[in-house]
Amino acid sequence: MSTLAEYIASQDNLVQEASLALPHQFSQCTYPLGPLRQAVYLCLTCPEARGVCAACSIACHTEHEQIELCAVCFYTTLFSLFNILRFPKRKFRCDCPTEAIEYPCSLHSTSEPINETNRYGQNFQALFCRCQKPYDAGTEKETMIQCLACEDWFHESCCNLREKPPIDTPPENKDQKELDEPSEDVTSEASTDLPPPLIGPDDYDAFVCGSCVLKIPILQKYAGTFGCLMVIRDEPDSSWKTYQGKSSSPVVDASESSTVSAGNKRSLSPTATHPITLKKPRLSPPSPSNQCLAPEPNTAARKVITDLISTDTISFSIGAGDLFLTEGFRDRWCRCSSCIPELEAYPYLLTEEETYELEDDPDSGLSLEELGMRALAKLPRERAIDGIHAFNSMRDDLVKYLRPFAQEGKVVKEADVRGFFDNMLEEKKAARA
Repeated sequence: MSTLAEYIASQDNLVQEASLALPHQFSQCTYPLGPLRQAVYLCLTCPEARGVCAACSIACHTEHEQIELCAVCFYTTLFSLFNILRFPKRKFRCDCPTEAIEYPCSLHSTSEPINETNRYGQNFQALFCRCQKPYDAGTEKETMIQCLACEDWFHESCCNLREKPPIDTPPENKDQKELDEPSEDVTSEASTDLPPPLIGPDDYDAFVCGSCVLKIPILQKYAGTFGCLMVIRDEPDSSWKTYQGKSSSPVVDASESSTVSAGNKRSLSPTATHPITLKKPRLSPPSPSNQCLAPEPNTAARKVITDLISTDTISFSIGAGDLFLTEGFRDRWCRCSSCIPELEAYPYLLTEEETYELEDDPDSGLSLEELGMRALAKLPRERAIDGIHAFNSMRDDLVKYLRPFAQEGKVVKEADVRGFFDNMLEEKKAARA
């Protein structure tokens, strides 16, 4: 139950939420810009498992079923029927205006050929991490980490940073209605309720999953050395520890790990508190030389990598091969004539990439009244006058409808307001008939 003033205030709050959630212009598809690193959206309603740009996700697929991922806030009140599955991908070109998606693009009128260079992995089947599980923002408890190389997302527990959080089970002796309607004092467990991970989000700048490490020889050379942390254990039944160092490979206790700025990590629970920090500007890399400055291989790290490479069935019993690169890792690579070609094969190891961002919407933050007046000003004079007359007529009818509520001191409910507009629509239909 709410008063009319409270109802109007709630609508204003929804407008403000919209301006915070979607402060950009969604009027131009990124297809003409070619392949670039951008937020890619997966529409779950369209049968084709293809990616679309941010503008097309709003302009073309608004009424389709989607799930939002990798956002700090989850706007359920505003977008109950509009959810988005979003994740940044490099060298990606929007598929909305191409022949790959049957649903027509409303921003790019020309049908384009299929993008052959786009790469589609398990993310486009709504599956993530090495556990290949779907993401559910309503139940996910863990922070997920994005791999710098493959750009897939991984649970902290699947990277051996923490124990898997317990699965919630419904309490006994409760009927279905009680389960469906939790009491106000029940608080859902979020990532903030879990013990701290072995390596926290402030302890490293970038993450590379074990599968990518096995494909990038230069990373295997640095694995477990200073600034390239690994999570390893001596035996399958031992405790997990972080390894880093130069050549001695000292064991570092989790409580003694140093603090640096975070990299590509997103707290997937709406109540998670891990911040998303801006990157610090990079210094100019040192010039190539003929002297190799790469560190001596870490024995423990090499054991894990050799085990992963040599066995037919990959075993993660002593480590997954994941790397956690600390702040300034791009400046620490050796750039000798032998190492630099290996690094140049993976440009993101040398230079921090820029992600395409939409232009800000100048109308963001305006009230419904201001938006209405701006739209009215764009209409031809005769149509604008007709619109003003129609609005004044509706206003007079609404005042007449609400007057008894004021006289009797009754509270105006949302159903009452909806009933007024439903009756108005019925009268229009009857007049047309």
